[in-house]
Amino acid sequence: MNGLETFDSGELLVEGVPINGKSRNLDLIRREVGMVFQHFNLFPHLTILQNLMIAPMKVRGKSKAEAEALARHYLERVKISQHADKLPSAISGGQQQRVAIARALCMQPKVMLFDEPTSALDPEMIKEVLDVMVELADEGMTMVCVTHEMGFARSVADEVIFMDAGQIVERNAPDAFFLHPQHERTRAFLQQIIRH
Repeated sequence: MNGLETFDSGELLVEGVPINGKSRNLDLIRREVGMVFQHFNLFPHLTILQNLMIAPMKVRGKSKAEAEALARHYLERVKISQHADKLPSAISGGQQQRVAIARALCMQPKVMLFDEPTSALDPEMIKEVLDVMVELADEGMTMVCVTHEMGFARSVADEVIFMDAGQIVERNAPDAFFLHPQHERTRAFLQQIIRH
């Protein structure tokens, strides 16, 4: 959806703009689509604050003062403002992932993409990241999340898409997906991942 991977066939539109490998379209999309990666991808040599200020200044043309105000606002938003002057290596994985969310929010995107945002975290850190994502959903942020956190998906999603081997197996509203899966592959997955 943000052009990091190419696809073999089909059509993908984001905000009405086709994603087809043309750099002009990708640049338009990347300005409006925030991305939170599995492994944070923070610049290790920059402070937390500097990590958040770079894109608004370079891509959105914000002044240093504007970018800093935006960065501090979103650090406060994800409850991590006290770490603004630290390097990423000085904070926990859950805190780094919240920084990554704040960094994406600094671009004030229309859509947020999350690629397994909790998979690299210790179990006790998962909740703090999911709490921020739930708040974003409650505020109306459009999010596309790749996740194995089924409780989170069920409580936050408007639509659940289950994929296997690169194919869509099932697509449904959360309650229907979890309570009445239509395909055997979906039922097998849910039985394995959701322990009763």
